[in-house]
Amino acid sequence: MKTRLALIAPLILILTACLGATAPAGTPTPLPEPSPTPIPLPRNPPGVYRPTLDAPYFRTPEYGIQIFSWWDLENGVRDLDLVKDMGFGWVKQGFAWRDIEHSAKGYYDWFRPDEVVNLVEQRGLKLLVRLDHQPFWAQEDGGATPLPSAPPKNYSDFGDFCRVFAGRYKGRIGAYQIWNEPNLSREWGNQPPNPAEYVRLLAACYVGIKTADPAAIVVSAGLAPTGTDDDTAMPDDKFVRGMYEAGGANYFDMLGVHAAGYMNPPERSPDDTEADPALQARWITFRHVEDIRQIMIDYGDENKQMVVLEMGWTTDAVDPNYAWFAVTEQQQADYLARGYQWAKENWSPWMGLMITIYMADPDWTEKNEQYWFAINRPSFPDFDPRPAYFALKEMEK
Repeated sequence: MKTRLALIAPLILILTACLGATAPAGTPTPLPEPSPTPIPLPRNPPGVYRPTLDAPYFRTPEYGIQIFSWWDLENGVRDLDLVKDMGFGWVKQGFAWRDIEHSAKGYYDWFRPDEVVNLVEQRGLKLLVRLDHQPFWAQEDGGATPLPSAPPKNYSDFGDFCRVFAGRYKGRIGAYQIWNEPNLSREWGNQPPNPAEYVRLLAACYVGIKTADPAAIVVSAGLAPTGTDDDTAMPDDKFVRGMYEAGGANYFDMLGVHAAGYMNPPERSPDDTEADPALQARWITFRHVEDIRQIMIDYGDENKQMVVLEMGWTTDAVDPNYAWFAVTEQQQADYLARGYQWAKENWSPWMGLMITIYMADPDWTEKNEQYWFAINRPSFPDFDPRPAYFALKEMEK
């Protein structure tokens, strides 16, 4: 392993498209200095539901997988049936803000969100919705330069959307993820990652959702595990500390994380990879989740559960950006099942929902990095599973 990694060490400098992988860094990240002026944050509405470990919302763990039914409802129907047959109870689906309130503020297109919510509900599954991707009209420049993912000029616009959305589906959507990987500049309008600004965005949406549906669960964004700390990315542990320093604890019911195993089996300790001369990093393990849990404890927030919003291992042995940490399809299957088992035996009761990536988007090809993380290959109407599908279906739950 060390010899192989040494040969491809220069590749570790590349920021991966999905997971933010960069050169491992073993130096501990110091706590950020507190902001000299408190950030004005909205007041929470009264009567919101806040689950605790004394009365948890999730069992340890609950099982979910991300699907892609938005643009292909037929494929979505098939995949939802397969998820139910796996014995999984939750699905995650992205609901892009720009696909719903796309033309102007206050003008909504509810066709696809209605269809997806209905399809999930009809199968007795539960839904975690990811809210992100701004309409171009909401950008700082009014959309003159459309950006794939950027915070809006006015966070209140996002808060208003979250309130309207949660009101429409009150009692029908179990949980909301607010944004995705804001610790990467490409997910933050190509601006340097800023945890305090993310907290402002999170707070606007949290208040909006809780005003309309006090019982809904709000999960903070999953963050990319990375060792890069510059204008393009911020380590996830540093970003989480920045969120707490900015007062973010009051605006999420559960902390979201991404649990990437890279080339490591799920049981491998981050202490071990940090001491490994070829890796020298903690974030390169599935159990890096435990480092993030410790931050919650450090800030007195240990009475909340966590949600793994993405967990997976790539099988891409072709693209050098990913091949250095690729596993075989059989290893992928084994590691996913063992990851759930590790959580069941070691992360109770603070780990809640754990979401595998992915049931494949039917439009993916081998050129998409997500293709290699998926537990099946894109195909319709035939189903082309990888071994991971059967491992997750057959594992004890």
